[in-house]
Amino acid sequence: MARRSSQKAEALMKRLGLSFDHILAMRFAVNVAIATWITWTTLRLLEDTNPIWAIASMVAASDPQPVEARKMFRARIINVLVGCAVGLLFLLLGGAKDWLLPLALGTTVLISSYVVRIKTMWRQAPITAAVVIAASIRHGASAEMGLRYGLHKIGEVIFGCLVGLLVSLAMSKVWLIQPSSDATKP
Repeated sequence: MARRSSQKAEALMKRLGLSFDHILAMRFAVNVAIATWITWTTLRLLEDTNPIWAIASMVAASDPQPVEARKMFRARIINVLVGCAVGLLFLLLGGAKDWLLPLALGTTVLISSYVVRIKTMWRQAPITAAVVIAASIRHGASAEMGLRYGLHKIGEVIFGCLVGLLVSLAMSKVWLIQPSSDATKP
């Protein structure tokens, strides 16, 4: 059954002049639209004030190909955790001070580059550290409030990543796409 519908889809693609990449782009657009609606609606229902970090994370962790979506999810989560840990450590040690931000980000880059060494999404680590520390500095909050705000933002990022991954995996089961024999030839 799935094979027959895949063959029909392949025939339609040929008639319309669409390549495998075009179909993947269409599925990615649908994935992002569905995942955005889920993320936005869920966080608004929970009265989260601004779900933009979750949406940005959802897009970054999405991919029309499940294998790539899993890789992006793993890389993003690991680098978010590194950035969060470094940001929280700097907040605990030095408080919400302007001069800590560049030191924390530089330290995060070094840890991400030389210790963690997951190049995919490695920029996410210093971005996360910046979110954690800058939130505390911007709001003139104590380290405790900065920690709370930073952890809240990290929760949004992780939620967005999960939604992006789950929608990508679900759509790959619902909307089967297989490269045509022409697409696999060099």
